[in-house]
Amino acid sequence: MISLIKSQTAIDLYARLSNYSHAYTNAPYIPLQKHKIRNYAMNFEQTFKNIDDLLYKDSGADSELDYIGQTSWVMFLRYLDELEQDKADEAELRGEDYSFILEEKFRWPNWAMPKDADGKLDHHTAMTGPDLVQFVDYELFPYLAGFKKTADNPKTIEYKIGEIFSELKNKIQSGYILREILEYADELPFRASKDKHELSHLYETKIKNMGNAGRNGGQYYTPRPLIRAMIQVIDPQIGETIYDGAAGSCGFLCESYEYMYERMEKTTDNLKTLQEDTLYGKEKKNLAYVIGIMNMILHGVEAPNLVHTNTLSESIRDIQEKDRHHVILANPPFGGKERSEVQQNFDIKTGETASLFLQHFIKSLKTGGRAAIVIKNTFLSNTDNASAALREQLLNSCNLHTILDMPAGTFTGAGVKTVVLFFTKGEPTKNIWYYQLDAGRNMGKTNPLNDKDMAEFLELQKTKPETEKSWVYHVNDLNEDTLDLSPKNPNLPEEAALRSPAEILEEMQALDEDTNEILAQIKELI
Repeated sequence: MISLIKSQTAIDLYARLSNYSHAYTNAPYIPLQKHKIRNYAMNFEQTFKNIDDLLYKDSGADSELDYIGQTSWVMFLRYLDELEQDKADEAELRGEDYSFILEEKFRWPNWAMPKDADGKLDHHTAMTGPDLVQFVDYELFPYLAGFKKTADNPKTIEYKIGEIFSELKNKIQSGYILREILEYADELPFRASKDKHELSHLYETKIKNMGNAGRNGGQYYTPRPLIRAMIQVIDPQIGETIYDGAAGSCGFLCESYEYMYERMEKTTDNLKTLQEDTLYGKEKKNLAYVIGIMNMILHGVEAPNLVHTNTLSESIRDIQEKDRHHVILANPPFGGKERSEVQQNFDIKTGETASLFLQHFIKSLKTGGRAAIVIKNTFLSNTDNASAALREQLLNSCNLHTILDMPAGTFTGAGVKTVVLFFTKGEPTKNIWYYQLDAGRNMGKTNPLNDKDMAEFLELQKTKPETEKSWVYHVNDLNEDTLDLSPKNPNLPEEAALRSPAEILEEMQALDEDTNEILAQIKELI
């Protein structure tokens, strides 16, 4: 078996052992002897449902937010075990020893799923009930949180481990329920790319459900058809860096990975660049950070460059060229209010969170860099001094070439209308192409945005023509005092003028006379 694997080319080996096997469809995955063969026909969706059902029964998990948070830390440790096994196999093939990240006691096969000679759970050694919860709360989590202090740098998987487990807490109170959850999680495979792909879709569904669960769901879930359309317009390339300073569940970064992977030349260097030196994000919220890490892992990024920090706590005056990016894609939080000390980090002082983020994004973009930012439509027309000053900064420092006006209901539960700003840094705006998206239906939870809805926009955006839904606005025509950018479509078909009451009454009378004449004829026939 070992000799068979060694006979593969170096690039096939690298691909397989780095979870890149999906790039090489002619090189079948060959599991090593010590790993059991996975049942690829397993119903992953049912496994996720079973875990949710168990969490519902537990008194510690109260909502969709808790469900995905608790599922995430369990899945992360399951993933980490298979990652370590892959690394150990890779070292073995090179004739080297592998130093495991985790101590023996804290590895998945020892605390979570100890097995007997037949590969079944060893009930004699497996912890359950209060003993299991006590081990997780007072030994496992503190040990894993300690990696944050000992890791070499934030890019390492060790730092990610420490960051996740210093912020997230185990909420599963029943050790018997936790035992069942661990058994279900053990069935989820992470080594074969087709399985990870299916898991990523299921995980995205959980994120979407979580986004729909509360009024602040927009911070977790941006509709994927909108994200994909934004990426398609920006068209990121290998060698460029992509940044989201309000990453949430990392939808923009995950979809960018998929977009670039599908279009790039599948070389080892390109794969390594895409994995390690392309996607960058920052996220403030504990749960969103954990979800984002797990989402990127499931999409194929081994050690995501996601930093757990409040982006707005960093002064934009400290941003240097080395901190800037070629592409920025983001949906900053709607309607947040920032304290005065946070506002001091920005040239234009405002409590509006999204406006501070927009300043950060403009400053973080390289000259010639491209951005697509989702923002409340009120940004285009707010009359306060800060909003007007920010619009002026955007128009003077960047070419705001496209504004996409999204219909109400695009963001479930958010209760706001949004626009997407597409701009390139380094030259002032002269003309803006507007497009008003009309899906032909009321958008909402049961009627969400889909890829077909975005098709016309994507086609027209290439040439920016004037249609009933789109038009070009010349910046020279703007009101210099307000710089109001709100959409005012001049190409809408003229509606028929409303008739006067007298005209309506006259027509009603004529119709009554016609009706009476017809009734009289019918009576004569009878």
